[in-house]
Amino acid sequence: MTRILTPDDGHPRSFTDATAAVDYLQELYTAATTFLRTQFLSAMSEGAPDARVRAFYPEVRVTTLSYAQVDTRLSFGHVPTPGIYAATITRPDLFRNYLIQQIGLLIDHHGQPVHIGASDTPIPVHFAVGSDAAIQVPQQGAADFTLRDVFDVPDLSTTNDDIVNGTYTSADGVGPLAPFTAQRVDYSLARLAHYTATDPEHFQNFVLFTNYQFYVSEFEAFARAQLDDPDSGYTAFVSTGNAVITAGDQPLTEPVKMPQMPTYHLKRKDGSGITLVNIGIGPSNAKTATDHIAVLRPHAWLMVGHCAGLRNSQALGDFVLAHAYLREDHVLDDDLPVWIPIPALAEIQIALEQAVGEVTALEGFDLKRIMRTGTVATIDNRNWELRDQSGPVARLSQSRAVALDMESATIAANGYRFRVPYGTLLCVSDKPLHGELKLPGMASEFYTTQVQRHLMIGIRAMERLRKMPLERIHSRKLRSFDETAFL
Repeated sequence: MTRILTPDDGHPRSFTDATAAVDYLQELYTAATTFLRTQFLSAMSEGAPDARVRAFYPEVRVTTLSYAQVDTRLSFGHVPTPGIYAATITRPDLFRNYLIQQIGLLIDHHGQPVHIGASDTPIPVHFAVGSDAAIQVPQQGAADFTLRDVFDVPDLSTTNDDIVNGTYTSADGVGPLAPFTAQRVDYSLARLAHYTATDPEHFQNFVLFTNYQFYVSEFEAFARAQLDDPDSGYTAFVSTGNAVITAGDQPLTEPVKMPQMPTYHLKRKDGSGITLVNIGIGPSNAKTATDHIAVLRPHAWLMVGHCAGLRNSQALGDFVLAHAYLREDHVLDDDLPVWIPIPALAEIQIALEQAVGEVTALEGFDLKRIMRTGTVATIDNRNWELRDQSGPVARLSQSRAVALDMESATIAANGYRFRVPYGTLLCVSDKPLHGELKLPGMASEFYTTQVQRHLMIGIRAMERLRKMPLERIHSRKLRSFDETAFL
């Protein structure tokens, strides 16, 4: 039998205080990752040990015995039936406030302690050393020994979306306590740093997605103005490459090579600021971004991009508030079949409509001059206009769609899948069915006049949502009848 080197995992302990429980999670996680980093550096400099090196993620576990009803107005913070529930935990430092909140609700609602100890899921060495930029895990064949013979590497059997997709089955009768496993979270944290060129700890609880770089310049201008206002509550602006400014007149240095999805964070001390992600064009990018941002458990994400207006009565620059989605993006069909409806969320819809009114100084019936509410179609073919029009146009007409883009339904559908409140406000930039194409001259004028106003609407909507209690934002519409306790 192969000898296994492991750290002193500590003894399982029970807690009725959420803060103390998270402190112990941090203690166990730090001990495990420190052990792996030390062993890895030793193996790289002195050669592999004649043993396997292994450390485990910490785990939070709770046992409930009663069917007693909890406050059913709350969509999270309680388990659905009596039983044993557990979740592996990573990066307690990053998720500290979230964990304290979720564990505290669990203790309060069920009157039972939580048990903290080591799980039986190994920590892959890549994730243990990933937070240290000075340490590089060699590619296969680059080291003097075979890495996976000594250390654990990422395992797809525990890095998947079975829980959120509703396909998870427990082998030991223990139900999931959180929507993601620790390895799934670690995987996404690494991907986020790669795709956005910013560290996960900079992400804020309210996320705007856009599909044009023009919005970034306006976001930076808004951020600088906020940093110069001592009453704004915003504390820093972070751009790609983790460049941080805390005053409006500080220069901002962008990296020479931009990442695939440039991301910018206007931060508040409690994490309730706004993150802007330029996902570029296409449903694949939209899925990739939301797949990974979801593990951070944001309170809302909104799409503020451009679209094709499908009605002749629309004008360039008009807004479209999506209340339904026609999904022809295909990237989520295996995870969320198209027969599953994606409902509009009243809290998000109201915040967006009120923000449009605030920024445009219009209200009531006058808002209809510049904004339509209706179905948004999302497709995966940027040049759909060049195909035989009888098929696409007929489907668009039958669906009553008022706008078409390549990202909105994907973002909304992944919000639904991951239980992240979502919404869409698009701006009409062309009308291909009615002879108004997005040509260079038209585009330049459109961008000059409309981008600032559109972005400001998204920001104002997020600021309204920030003032809303969590139990209202995270409504029961996004939760199934057999749901995890953690949000």
